[in-house]
Amino acid sequence: MMPETYQETYQETYPEFADGVAIVAGGSGGIGAAVVVDLARRGANVAFTYHSNGAAAETVASDVRSLGREARIGQLDLQDAAATRSFVDRAVESFGRLHSVVYAAGPPLELKFISQLQPDAWSKVFRADVDGCFNLIWACLPHLKRQGGGSIVAVVTAAVDRPPPRDILSAAPKAAIQALIRGLAREEGRFGIRANCVGPGWIDAGLGAEMMSSLDQQSYIDRFLAQIPLRRVGQAEEIAQAVTFLLSDRAKYMTGTTLPVAGGLQL
Repeated sequence: MMPETYQETYQETYPEFADGVAIVAGGSGGIGAAVVVDLARRGANVAFTYHSNGAAAETVASDVRSLGREARIGQLDLQDAAATRSFVDRAVESFGRLHSVVYAAGPPLELKFISQLQPDAWSKVFRADVDGCFNLIWACLPHLKRQGGGSIVAVVTAAVDRPPPRDILSAAPKAAIQALIRGLAREEGRFGIRANCVGPGWIDAGLGAEMMSSLDQQSYIDRFLAQIPLRRVGQAEEIAQAVTFLLSDRAKYMTGTTLPVAGGLQL
């Protein structure tokens, strides 16, 4: 249970989100949905994408509207650069300006040792994740530069610092995305654009929850939890709060960084 002070802060709105729109890729997933809803709580209108789960996307959109903000959803394969740009352009045309961009997408993953991986599985994950993130940034960057700035956050993984065994299909593409974000921060800061990452650890949502349910050995789960200094898995809302912090003016002198939200797993 979160302390009351956390709950009170959680309801705070950010004036810088009032006008325009935040775009979130992967807004129907466990972490992505939490980010979308937290942005709405902070006062943002949100346009978000989903890949296949339309019912989940509609539920998230309903949550946004119940908070008094507007929601736009679009089914999108981020590997399609032209479709990605079209979605972004339509959202900016509807809302007038783009203040925030979040990449919270990613393909399903298998837990395998590197020695067990096949080249096609490796390539498939990189195309979906790394190319997808690049295509989103490519579509959004002209709008951010034209309007004089904005903020980008990519949800990566704490495994970019400390890859656990059998998790390379998560760690390697996210490390590439982290490098992309750092390069973006270096090149585009002069245009008022900030770019950062959030690195979740083991989260009880999305792929983390699927991993937990797929493991039939409690001893493996116990060993993994023992590696987390706080001795628990995280919640999607804890990742969302870190994302919206980095997007907001409260982090206006932060760029090119990765903020681990992992209970110390990255240590």
